Amino acid sequence: MRVGISLPVREMAHDLAAIRDFAQAAEELGLTHLRVPDQVIRPDSGHLHEPMSLLSYIAAITTKIELVPSVIVLPLRQTALIARQAAELDLLSGGRLRLGIGVGASAPEFQAMGVDFRTRGARCDEQLELMHKLWEDHSVTFHGRFDTVEENGINPLPVQRPIPIWVGGRSVPGDAVVERIGRWAAGWFVLASPEDYPAVRARIDAAAERHGRNPADVGTEAGVAVVGPREAEWRDRVKNWHDTGLTHLCLRTLGGGIELADHIPRMRNAVAELPIENSG
Repeated sequence: MRVGISLPVREMAHDLAAIRDFAQAAEELGLTHLRVPDQVIRPDSGHLHEPMSLLSYIAAITTKIELVPSVIVLPLRQTALIARQAAELDLLSGGRLRLGIGVGASAPEFQAMGVDFRTRGARCDEQLELMHKLWEDHSVTFHGRFDTVEENGINPLPVQRPIPIWVGGRSVPGDAVVERIGRWAAGWFVLASPEDYPAVRARIDAAAERHGRNPADVGTEAGVAVVGPREAEWRDRVKNWHDTGLTHLCLRTLGGGIELADHIPRMRNAVAELPIENSG
């Protein structure tokens, strides 16, 4: 199981030195990936960096850690633009981007961006198809419900063709999300409980098979907080997730009410006390 960590961006706010030190320390500790969240516009969002821009900064100050925005609210973005931004980030990082996407759940955010909240799922599905085409070919022709491209494309193309897309959603995803994962995703972010996980996984495996894919090619990632109310049980939670067969795990020091200076020491302690082997 590959073990990464979430960057505590809200706590670090605009302290770029703290962000740099945390990202570099995570890489030095052998953590495999770094996750950052996304929101475009919300009245209660607090301090939150735009993830693609922030990860471009982190790409320049690291060499091997995987960069994971999780998750980009895809229907809020113009398809060709986010495909271009992702390709550029993948190129600048030497092929280290794993793009987490979701459809979003905030109707006011969609309203503020001038995007129809009701069609976000259908738009997302179409976007995934077009983005894969744009990442693989300089000249693309595509006629969809939301986007039309005539013998056009992006340049440069990404290192990874296609960039791996991971899908996030509700704890027990609906049928549309399951089909989205089965058809397009290199993996999915698990919000289900360990008890619900096997049944959800079985649905996703069946969807992958319906689309002619090997279910084993669809990775899985859950998160575990190492600080806060459930701190005492984090080692057991890691072991339990490992035993379910998850491919990835994300540790979290964020949201636990600790001091800014404590995030790196707590990360170091967690890595030293991992009850499993980090396959990274």
